[in-house]
Amino acid sequence: MSRTTVRTGIREIEEGVELEDVERVRRPGAGRKRIEDENPEVLVRLEELVAPVTRGDPESPLRWTSKSLRKLASELLTEGFKLSPQKVGQLLKGLGYRLQANVKTREGTDHPDRDAQFKYINRKAKDFLRRGEPVISVDTKKKELVGDFKNAGREWSPEGEPDEVRVHDFIDPELGKAIPYGVYDVGANEGWVNVGVDHDTPEFAVESIRRWWRRMGRKLYPNAKELMITADAGGSNSYRARAWKLHLQFLAIETGLKIVVCHYPPGTSKWNKIEHRMFSFISLNWRGRPLVSHEVVVKLIANTTTEHGLRIKAALDNREYPKGEKVSDEDFDMLMIERARFHGDWNYALLPPISS
Repeated sequence: MSRTTVRTGIREIEEGVELEDVERVRRPGAGRKRIEDENPEVLVRLEELVAPVTRGDPESPLRWTSKSLRKLASELLTEGFKLSPQKVGQLLKGLGYRLQANVKTREGTDHPDRDAQFKYINRKAKDFLRRGEPVISVDTKKKELVGDFKNAGREWSPEGEPDEVRVHDFIDPELGKAIPYGVYDVGANEGWVNVGVDHDTPEFAVESIRRWWRRMGRKLYPNAKELMITADAGGSNSYRARAWKLHLQFLAIETGLKIVVCHYPPGTSKWNKIEHRMFSFISLNWRGRPLVSHEVVVKLIANTTTEHGLRIKAALDNREYPKGEKVSDEDFDMLMIERARFHGDWNYALLPPISS
C-alpha cells in the first residue's frame, strides 16, 4: 500500500469507522484511469506497430506477434504513450494477440491433389486393417553422429556433474554415424528400427522392411497376402527412385506378398504416422544422452515405450550400401508393377509371381 492509503486507514480507525459501514475501499470514480480509456488511440497505434509482423488467420480470435513487449513499449514512448512492457502485454491480450516463436510447419507449396491423396491413403489403410492385412509407415530418422557429442535435451543427473561432451560436432572417423530407418506397424502399434552405418539408399530402406518382416511381421500376420507401405515422397523411399521399386520387387518375390505402396504428397512428410507415433518418442527417450556407440543407440531405441503400449525392436545393420545404384530401362520394364488409376506415380503395387 502507499503511505497515503495507510494514513487514511489510521484516520478512519481513530474516527471509529466500522468495517461493516464501509461498502467500498475506494470512492466512486477514484483511482487512475486506464490509458486505453483516456486515450483509445493507443490501441490503434499498437495494432499498427504489430500488424507487419502479425501471423495467423486475421479472422481468428487468436493471433500472435514476434515483436517483444519491451520493444513495443519503447516504440510507443516515442509517440507519447508511456506504458510498461507488462501493460503492453495486457493490451495485446485484449486485442487477441499472443507472443510466440517461429514454428517449422511450412514445407513448400501444397500440391493440388494433396487432400485427395490423404483420403485415398486413409481409405486404403482402413480396408487393409479391416481385412487383417499389415499396414506399415516407413521413413529414415535424422542421422546421428556416434560419439561423445552433445545431444539436445536434458536428463536427471547429480547436481554439478553433467556429461562432458565435445565442443565441435565433427564426425568421428572410427565411430561414424547412425542411420535409423524405422518401420511402424499401424495396426499393432509396434515398431522396428534398422540402424545402418553406411548410406541411406533405396536398398537399405527395403532391407530394413525385409528385416521387420522376418523378425516381427510374419509372426503377427502369418496369413498375410498383401502388405501396405506408406512413405514420404522423397529420400531413399522416393516415388521417383527406380532402385526403391526394384528392391521392393525382390521383396515381393521373396515373401510372396503383394506390396502396395502409397506415398504422401510432396511437402507433407510430417503427416507420416511414424513421425509422431514412433520417432518422436525415440527422441524423447534419448534426449540429453550422448550417443557414444552404436550399441547405445540400439538399446535406447529398443527401450522406448509409451503409455499406449508402443513396443519397439532394433538391431544394428553393418552392411555396406553403395550410393548411386543404377537401374536400366530393361530391368525396370521387367518389374511386375501395377499402378493405381489415381496418381499411379504415388500409388502402385509390386506383384509376386503368380502361383501355379
